[in-house]
Amino acid sequence: MALFHAHFGSNILGLACSAEVILPDQRKDASRPLPCLWLLHGLSDDHTIWQRRTSIERYAAAFRLAVVMPAVDRSFYADMQYGLKYWTYLSEELPGLMRQYFPLSARREDNFAAGLSMGGYGAFKLALNRPERYAAAASLSGALDLTGIWVSAERKEILQLISEKSPKGTSNDLLHAATKLARSRKPRPRLYQWCGTEDFLYADNLRFRDHARKIGLKVDYSEGPGGHSWDKWDEQIENVLKWMKVVKA
Repeated sequence: MALFHAHFGSNILGLACSAEVILPDQRKDASRPLPCLWLLHGLSDDHTIWQRRTSIERYAAAFRLAVVMPAVDRSFYADMQYGLKYWTYLSEELPGLMRQYFPLSARREDNFAAGLSMGGYGAFKLALNRPERYAAAASLSGALDLTGIWVSAERKEILQLISEKSPKGTSNDLLHAATKLARSRKPRPRLYQWCGTEDFLYADNLRFRDHARKIGLKVDYSEGPGGHSWDKWDEQIENVLKWMKVVKA
């Protein structure tokens, strides 16, 4: 695998941005664009964290899979109320930029999203709001219920980023986005959800799981002992890659 430290300009953000990009060394068909995992970081991390804390490069090599890990600060993958339009950047501008620089496929069946904590929220947000672009998404210990966070005083920062009012009923509300998708005729991305039973976001994950089941949206859900920790995410991201069913380039 080859590792690229990408530094580039964003017109949406008006900033110099960064991303880590992993590309396979060998491909069966060099003319075919690569399948790609958009791998998202958590609230207190940055674009280097998956490389530093897990074996994602080794795991991805087995699938000849490209991995793009962008930096989004503490944005919660949102168009911020008092800041920058990170959702528009992530969902609209970044894929085009990366495909301009690297041989990445734009086909739905070749694109996947995954992340941990805030990144788990971001991955499901991409899949639920842009289902025509992603074949599957995985959330590991994700902050999946912002309406639950709304009543939590210690997490006011998140809400101030997104809206002065409750995110309920908006595209930032994953329960609402899931319901909207379930009622539509749009394609349904496959969803993988995992959370530790001692994680502070465990209740949020149960609420999303139960809501998805109620509205008939299939989620491959699992849980296990553990908290909000990298030993679990390293283990789970390998499981996610096996679950994604990537067609190797």
